[in-house]
Amino acid sequence: MKLSFYHLTDLIVRRSAIGLVSTMLFLTACGTPQNTVEEPTATEEDTSIAETQVEESIEQQEQLNVQAGEITGNVEEYVGQTVSVRGEAERAVGESSFLLQDDQLFGGDEIIVVNATGAAFVIPDDEPTEQVQVTGEVRQLVVADFEQEYGLDLEPELHAEYENRPAIVARSIAFAPDPAEVSEEPEQYYGRTIAVSGEIGEQIAPNTFTIQDEGLFGGEEVLVIGATPDPALDENEEVVVTGVLRPYVTAEFERDYNLGWDLDVQQQIEAEYTERPVLVADGVYPSAQ
Repeated sequence: MKLSFYHLTDLIVRRSAIGLVSTMLFLTACGTPQNTVEEPTATEEDTSIAETQVEESIEQQEQLNVQAGEITGNVEEYVGQTVSVRGEAERAVGESSFLLQDDQLFGGDEIIVVNATGAAFVIPDDEPTEQVQVTGEVRQLVVADFEQEYGLDLEPELHAEYENRPAIVARSIAFAPDPAEVSEEPEQYYGRTIAVSGEIGEQIAPNTFTIQDEGLFGGEEVLVIGATPDPALDENEEVVVTGVLRPYVTAEFERDYNLGWDLDVQQQIEAEYTERPVLVADGVYPSAQ
């Protein structure tokens, strides 16, 4: 199996009405008070309804995934849909937006990305950044509406030429360096949010699994914690994971996260992954095939 970063034209497109299909288990800091709620006993009818909903979700995902080559079409075709695309962040447009471009993306046209992640994303003034992975909904840019809806301060004079044109409202922005760069010097990427792709390997715990690709770390499995792949995803299926790369240090992870591992899992992780790079995930997405 192979753990590589997305090719430049890798993407996912799904209807915004159903949102991202990944089911996330968000990490919580240890020591945070937790409310205990007694859950009602599920009836056979409840179980049947839940199973039906999962089956419908799987069918919708299969129908709405778009092939990588299809992203070369006109950007207007994707308005109202959620996409995950890769390219160069070429130039900042004010403090909350930038231009994304790749020759094989949207026919080579630039598209403006509006940062609605809640975290700053800064690119140099004089040159493009590394490749970045952007996930979000394609919408017509209306500055006044975006400012009100997302709490942003978009300079009208800088955004005037993009008004009423398609924009990606980014929910996630992650650096997407070349696999060789990360393999040679993973320390440079510790503490940074990056995007990697690979095949789902071992499911160690509900929120802990591995992905693998020969392009990264010599094909060794990379541990992913803090996220659960969607039920629609099978073992060996290609996924894209965004998250923060960290070396696994038991004391630090026990301090920072409440993962709920049992003793066997704790011992397995310590034995196999101590001081190795681990991806603390904030998103898991099915890869378009």
